[in-house]
Amino acid sequence: MPAPDSVIQLCETFAGHREHFRSGNYNEAQLRKQFLDPFFEALGWDMANSQGLAPQYRDVIHEDAIKIGPHVKAPDYAFTIHGQRKFFVEAKRPFVNIKTDIAPAYQLRRYAWSAKLPLSILTDFEEFAIYDTRIKPAPNDPSSKARIFYCTYDQFAEKWDEIASIFSRDAILKGSFDKYAESAKKKKGTAEVDTAFLEEIERWRDLLARNFALRNPSLTVRDLNFAVQKTIDRLVFLRICEDRGTEDYGRLRVVANGTQTYPRLLEVFRAADARYNSGLFHFSKEKSQAEEPDTLTPHLKLDDKILKDIIGHLYYPDSPYEFSVLPADILGSVYERFLGKTIRLTEGHQAKIEEKPEVRKAGGVYYTPAYIVEYIVENTLGKLLAPDGSKEPISIPAAAKLKVCDPACGSGSFLIVAYQFLLDWHRDRYCEDVTKWSKGKNATLYQAKGGEWRLTTAEKKRILLNNIHGVDIDAAAVEVTKLSLLLKVLEGETSQIGQRDFIKERERILPDLANNIKCGNSLIGPDFYDSPEMDLLDDDARYHVNVFDWKSGFPEVFKQGGFDCVIGNPPYVRSRHLADHEKKYYAKRFETALYQPDLFAFFVENGSKNLAPQGRLGFIIPSGILTNTQYEPLRRYLLTERPPDIVVDLKGLVFVDASVDTVILILGDAASKGESKRLIKIGEFPAAKCLNVETPSTELRISEIVGTPGCTFNTGASQRTINLASRMRSCSVSASEFFVVRAGMKVRKEFVATSKIDQRYQLFLRGGNIAPYSCDWRGAWVCYDKNLESRHTNQAFRDRSTFDVGDKLLVRQVMGKERIYATRDMMRFFVDQSLYVLLLKKRNESPSYLLGLICSRLLGSFFNTTSGDRKQTFPKIKGNQIAQLPIRPIDCSQVGDIEKHDRMVSLVDKMLALVPKRRTEANPQAAAQLDMQISATDRQIDRLVYELYGLTEDEIALVEGA
Repeated sequence: MPAPDSVIQLCETFAGHREHFRSGNYNEAQLRKQFLDPFFEALGWDMANSQGLAPQYRDVIHEDAIKIGPHVKAPDYAFTIHGQRKFFVEAKRPFVNIKTDIAPAYQLRRYAWSAKLPLSILTDFEEFAIYDTRIKPAPNDPSSKARIFYCTYDQFAEKWDEIASIFSRDAILKGSFDKYAESAKKKKGTAEVDTAFLEEIERWRDLLARNFALRNPSLTVRDLNFAVQKTIDRLVFLRICEDRGTEDYGRLRVVANGTQTYPRLLEVFRAADARYNSGLFHFSKEKSQAEEPDTLTPHLKLDDKILKDIIGHLYYPDSPYEFSVLPADILGSVYERFLGKTIRLTEGHQAKIEEKPEVRKAGGVYYTPAYIVEYIVENTLGKLLAPDGSKEPISIPAAAKLKVCDPACGSGSFLIVAYQFLLDWHRDRYCEDVTKWSKGKNATLYQAKGGEWRLTTAEKKRILLNNIHGVDIDAAAVEVTKLSLLLKVLEGETSQIGQRDFIKERERILPDLANNIKCGNSLIGPDFYDSPEMDLLDDDARYHVNVFDWKSGFPEVFKQGGFDCVIGNPPYVRSRHLADHEKKYYAKRFETALYQPDLFAFFVENGSKNLAPQGRLGFIIPSGILTNTQYEPLRRYLLTERPPDIVVDLKGLVFVDASVDTVILILGDAASKGESKRLIKIGEFPAAKCLNVETPSTELRISEIVGTPGCTFNTGASQRTINLASRMRSCSVSASEFFVVRAGMKVRKEFVATSKIDQRYQLFLRGGNIAPYSCDWRGAWVCYDKNLESRHTNQAFRDRSTFDVGDKLLVRQVMGKERIYATRDMMRFFVDQSLYVLLLKKRNESPSYLLGLICSRLLGSFFNTTSGDRKQTFPKIKGNQIAQLPIRPIDCSQVGDIEKHDRMVSLVDKMLALVPKRRTEANPQAAAQLDMQISATDRQIDRLVYELYGLTEDEIALVEGA
């Protein structure tokens, strides 16, 4: 792609007057207007917003200059697509030497790294440099560090294609920018800002915990956790305020000069109390404050060295962070993982950091990606603000009554997005009549530098207090959520605006969120103590339970019928990990409790009950809710009481490090209760990282779901495959009519041997021993002794009659790519929990006939169509799913049926002989011949199965294609 004429002309103009442009009299503002704006316009960017787009959708944001340090200010340009930052451009006067000067490169890299942008540009037009801004910046880095491209203005013509292929607006829309960024994601030396900041605040926690414990020997472990968390939150809040201009830059750093650092820091905190009133700084009793004041931290001792270290790493040049551009979701991601650990005290009163038990049981902390949160908010709160089929959104007074809640708010990620959604909605509504809403004592809009209309601080406070609510069992999480929301109130403010509001209102700038964000157990109410045995709990157990009364906690919400919007990512913890008193309580309280459900199921039921009649719920939860037997009561409850609107199967795309597939569940209003013809949208995300979500492609009627065995949802399948599955059911009966499905036993290693030690030892198989029509025993024996169970609780035995059977079928839990792995067992094998035992009932059909159906491609396709809990490559089939497989029965009165049955038995018996023979064949030529026979026989079985179920050629093609 040749350089445009406009760029050639710019280069000629610069060359003709180069000495003038390089003089100290030619400033940066002139450079931007004369050269850089036209340069990026040639790359397709609307530099002046000629389209008149709303501020959040402009192509280019020209940042207001904010004095952060003696030589530091906000990036000159932020280039965006649909409101999402893609890269920064930092402009310098041509007088500056871009190629060798350290400071400009470090400045740009700090901004872009803090904003988590992969690439950014440093230029004075004479020189043009591109940096990989995923590499953590250091103040002494040479200017060449992380620089991946450099050229001068006289090379723009020959380099234009290279520049445009990444940074033109069209290239970014086509994905070239993201593709490049993704391809270099794991480049050596990269340290993303969230990971680095997490390491930093974890280091602070360790320093503060050890020193607080050392200098304050009477501190309890709860008080220690409180003091450390509060100190970190206060420092982070004030430092971010400095970079955003609402606090004097360097105020904290002044505290670190000299001695008595902690007492002087407390004075800064007290001044913040007078200014903000956030509850974050609350040291004395006040009528307006709902929470008790912090009388603990002001009386603690802390060494100067500790605070000097922490504060020193918050400032330029030692700090690589630019808090003015640090995205809210990055801060949330950091804190979510930070909250996964806690401080404990040893017997010697030394502080130790360890993972919380509930986090350990859940396998870690998994932060919900922003695109998932946004989708859930748009389909819950968004639908309430702009109902389907309505040309006009709801009125502003009606919006003020909407109540949003996250019942397990964690670091506040869902509430932050919901709050931003409300802020944007209100600003857009007010901008429809700027004159009305920007005048008078109660104005809700003001015009910022550059002409952009923004909500006043008072209006942002009003929206926050009116609309946003949250609960979390973890007191530290509650404080972090408050911190995140308060920072959101201050986002986009300047020192002048903050001071103006403070003087005008004669009140503190920020709201007290004690009545909005509560600490408590969302699932356990005061009735927990009705049972006499609960009186036996000690103080620690009571503290851990942390009962919460929704109606007294949010009285105004329940006066108007409940929450309008319940959103979040509830905890995934199996109930078997809970204390006995909690299990008993849940069993009594929740209608949908069955077997050993996960806590998320209780959150779904509780959330739906806390909704107002017209309310909407949106959760991301494990996909087991779609098909697992223990969640059938929950599925039926929802379908009859609060029908889902949307079910999105996310497969394994979201929490890639976790062994859990997830779905998005959106519940609609209760008005359609009992409407069996109501449609539920079924769909999936096209990719793990996407900005836009595809409209779900399939819809199911509630009556179709309720009518299926187990009341399961069909997800991620086309309508053709769903229709085929439905027709297969119509000509079949449930597999449970032919056999009983039992799981294998849980076996510890010490109970397995390589020889028969005594009479207790039995032939033993694991899942890896089973393939279609094959049982590869590898000399393992298991000690089966029922008397061991009481002494070795991890040994879970099944009844001997499960295994000691002369003819049974075995099914492997982990499927192959296209088929269920099963075989016939006549050796009385005992098996572990990775296998299922199918005990045959007395019927006319031969076990070999049943085996042929189960191992066929058709029934493998059926499982993949109807399962909502499958992995992308190797899904797991559950016992209840085997029992629900559609088995074509044989009508003994029909000669054709008998012939097909006998033909199937003959083919399967042939396979049962060929496959083991192939496994032991050493001669490669003979092995190749056996492979041909096995493949041909397998195809014959598949064709016979298609015939039995009456498939058409199109349906066969559909199965074969899948």
